[in-house]
Amino acid sequence: MDETAKRHCTGEVGGGNGGEKGGGGSSDGDFEPSMGRFMDHIIINVLEKMDLASLCTAACVSLTFNSAVAYRLPFVSSFDLSGPGTKSLTIGCLRMRNDSSIINILGEHIEDLSLLKCTHLSYDILRAIGERCPNLRSLLIEFAGCDAPELFKRKLAEMLQKVPLLESLSITIRGTSRDVFDVRPLGQFLPPSLKKLKLQQMDARLFVLWLDAVRKIPLFNLRSLSLVLDLISDDLLITVVHSLPHLVELDLEDRPFTLSSVGDLTNIGLQALKFCECLIALSIVRSKMNCPASFTREDNKGMFHVSEGCKRLESVKLGGFAKVTEAGYSSILYSCRNLKKFEVLTSPLLSDSVIDNMTGVARSIVELRLSSCSLLTSEALEHLSSFRKLEVLDTSGCERIGDQAPFYISKVTTLTRLNLAKARITDVGLALLGAGDLPIVQLCIRKCEKVTDKGIKSLFHADRKICKTLSVLDVGYIPKITDEAIFTIATAAKALTDLSLRFCNGVTDAAVQMLMDRQNHNSSQLQMLDLCSCRGLSAEAIMIPLPLYAFHRLRWLGIGLTDIVSKRGIFSAICEARPRLVVCGVCCDFGCCDGWQWHKVR
Repeated sequence: MDETAKRHCTGEVGGGNGGEKGGGGSSDGDFEPSMGRFMDHIIINVLEKMDLASLCTAACVSLTFNSAVAYRLPFVSSFDLSGPGTKSLTIGCLRMRNDSSIINILGEHIEDLSLLKCTHLSYDILRAIGERCPNLRSLLIEFAGCDAPELFKRKLAEMLQKVPLLESLSITIRGTSRDVFDVRPLGQFLPPSLKKLKLQQMDARLFVLWLDAVRKIPLFNLRSLSLVLDLISDDLLITVVHSLPHLVELDLEDRPFTLSSVGDLTNIGLQALKFCECLIALSIVRSKMNCPASFTREDNKGMFHVSEGCKRLESVKLGGFAKVTEAGYSSILYSCRNLKKFEVLTSPLLSDSVIDNMTGVARSIVELRLSSCSLLTSEALEHLSSFRKLEVLDTSGCERIGDQAPFYISKVTTLTRLNLAKARITDVGLALLGAGDLPIVQLCIRKCEKVTDKGIKSLFHADRKICKTLSVLDVGYIPKITDEAIFTIATAAKALTDLSLRFCNGVTDAAVQMLMDRQNHNSSQLQMLDLCSCRGLSAEAIMIPLPLYAFHRLRWLGIGLTDIVSKRGIFSAICEARPRLVVCGVCCDFGCCDGWQWHKVR
């Protein structure tokens, strides 16, 4: 990705007060909007004199003040969070340019610290954390890139020696591929209090050697382990089980670079898990990030071993097991009677009968995700109404799911999140789903190509619960969606905050104008809007200058592959008018980690 594309994605431009002036006219019809903009301008000028505490108070006065404060916050030069009452602190560091902005607010009062998206922070921040936060119990930190792994390890070691109470450590380094962490030298510095460890981009072979050594440390007793590695092997699982006999949570994801099965996980590795009798949460997933690889050396026998020993499991996530059938998965369902979350990803042999075998856990399951399971059909969901506590259902990528599925789903009155991406549903299916009157908060019907404006209208018909509850909606890649559907969504969905319209070529400037320039309308609550590759949009789809109230809560805007990006002046004007807004011009997926994922990507 070139540098221009990176800047487009992150929206890195200077601040400014652009967009405060409305384009008022002299006619009577324009008087009321112009007066509203004038009042907004006065409010902003008053808020400019306030400190952070006063701004927070003002935000509670009314919706108008709340919106104005949201506009003003990016210009506040400094926050004082160093008071002794602040024990837990989470900071998004995407736009912080140096360590001092963080160091100044660290102190011995902080026990729980999360530093997210540290694009520009150096590894010296680790040393500073150790020196200033001796009572730290939990640390989560995300770095971008790893240009100096030896320096990183040295600073991490310095920090670990100074936080004797640390119980939870989570470190992610984005934009790296392999061999970032060689944690072997750190064993002697680990605090005995450490119970939870999460590391990303590990060399599995080096981690096995390290774990084999640190288990000899007195009092070392991890309860939760989460790793992203190059390869999950038998050696890894066996060492983890023997070194951490009291493990409660195990989360492993690998990202192989080749399709070779040499040294790969087999039933022998899974057999080791039968000795993890304390295990409550288990996740083993093979990612296709680097190549289309699957687990091919284990079958139902491996799952039988898991079900035999891990009967206390409450959360199970298994992805990429190409030779496991419903018999293997069902053995876990029969054994684990307290199961609350069950997730299977990319399982080509999983059939409808797996849900028939869930009768024993139907009353406890809260989340059910069966994604990219090619044999799954609508009939699998026939008895879904017996799932009395089900809140999340995900059948994304199951392309044999049809219109009958929404009818079964409509009987689950507790459902709040639903993903039907790539299903073969039509307007009939959406009408059946709408008739169920479910309190859905998040809905994804991406790539349901047979849906039209009529189906969207039937979903929101007659002021149903979904009109009041729906916050996140993805209708991307649906060719028959037009402005009419957008008008329905914006008018009916009163709580909508995130809307994805990517690759909806029937959406035109009229829909965008309605979304951005209707003050106090439902659409004024939007925080994320994805217009990527909406070919029906012109370069003038977003009015310039931006009225003060337009997109005033928006924090992410995707405009990749549209004419808006090609017109440089408009792109820059949007960024200047909304300095806290991340503008993505390179067609990242919905949200794009707020521009974070593209920083320092190798």
